[in-house]
Amino acid sequence: GGDGQVTLGDTVMKANANKVRTLKGGKILAGFAGASADAFTLFEKFEEKLERYPGNVPRAAVELAKDWRSDRVLRRLEALLVVADKEHGYVISGSGELIEPDDGVLAIGSGGNYALAAARALLQQSELSPKEIVQRSLEIAAEICVYTNTHITILEL
Repeated sequence: GGDGQVTLGDTVMKANANKVRTLKGGKILAGFAGASADAFTLFEKFEEKLERYPGNVPRAAVELAKDWRSDRVLRRLEALLVVADKEHGYVISGSGELIEPDDGVLAIGSGGNYALAAARALLQQSELSPKEIVQRSLEIAAEICVYTNTHITILEL
């Protein structure tokens, strides 16, 4: 899931952006944080990797991270990606870091740490569905972070 706020400096430029999307006919989810144009470039690069390594999210993520780290143009992109299928989920950073969290909870962006903390707490203490946990975690992040809003989009695999 993702919120809809796009800011430039301290100004809200867009309140209803869609920062998450499905790939490969709904079998893969991807989301971004950071500079929108950079993120769209990275989505395209990730989709190219998925074409090269069909359905292999781990390999596509590793190859994108390697390119991101070594390519002079990609290195300057200021965005973060999360990509996931039913088995794996990764955070891919602009420095070429590739992280697969132990608990499968992925969060990026200004409100990411708030949403991450909320999701982990809700996972341990509630009987909420994954969709409900995402919804509530993003709402909590929006209550705390001025760069996060409650125009929430949730996609499911």
